[in-house]
Amino acid sequence: MQVTEHVHAIKVPFSLTTDSGIVVERFVYAYLIYGKNVCLVDCGVASSDNVIFDYMKKTGRDPQDISLIVQTHSHADHIGATPAIKELTGCEVAAHRDAVGWIEHPDIQFGERPIPNFHALAGGPVKVDRVLENGDVFDLGEGLSLKVIHTPGHSKGSISLLLSSDNVLFSGDAIPLVGDIPIYDDVTEVLSSLRKLRDIPDMKVLLSSWDDPIEGEDTYKAIDEGIEYVKKVHEAVQKFSSISWEKVLEEIGLEGVPVNPLVVRTFEAHLKVNEDLS
Repeated sequence: MQVTEHVHAIKVPFSLTTDSGIVVERFVYAYLIYGKNVCLVDCGVASSDNVIFDYMKKTGRDPQDISLIVQTHSHADHIGATPAIKELTGCEVAAHRDAVGWIEHPDIQFGERPIPNFHALAGGPVKVDRVLENGDVFDLGEGLSLKVIHTPGHSKGSISLLLSSDNVLFSGDAIPLVGDIPIYDDVTEVLSSLRKLRDIPDMKVLLSSWDDPIEGEDTYKAIDEGIEYVKKVHEAVQKFSSISWEKVLEEIGLEGVPVNPLVVRTFEAHLKVNEDLS
């Protein structure tokens, strides 16, 4: 789907099977920035390269045009196809310094953050060619520039990216989606990152990994809703964690959603924060 003059969105479906055998249907977005060459923002799960390459061919671009992959973070559903794409195209891979370890050594990631189906989602190790810091800028040619904004919380190495020419923000998983499973490691950093994104002026399009493209004033509304959702989760954890995680899920509108390691990780992050987040 073409979103702006230069940006295309590719929705990649995948499924997870919980330890109890329940199949959960998910999706993740990868994004293409078309300039003289092509910049790919995230790569989806393993085998997503087929979906990405097919889309490029249908829109008149050669997969060999990919010269750069920028990873918003290191989780398996974002780096799964990265090794295959890099091997075919010879492109550079860029990521924040705090994401490099898990991208280059996914077995370490699995050991420190075990999730169901990890090895089916991750495509194996891949070398990061460019280590990023907050404020770095990519010159993509033809007047296109991409600014790095460090937005930790979902993970330490999470970044968002601002394509200034199109007023597009790629937020990765930085913005929690109301009604979806909250997944993050550090509550205070999530809120700080969301407020940082909220202060970006003249944002026209918001492209997250978990949600369909959002335009206009709804971009800022989505960030505000994310902030309020984190606060709601915090209140529920403080009130009901002593009863059960299922009760916390029910309180935030996710009754019947199975408790999984990522949910527990998020709720435990809230237990480390004692102050009122309002």
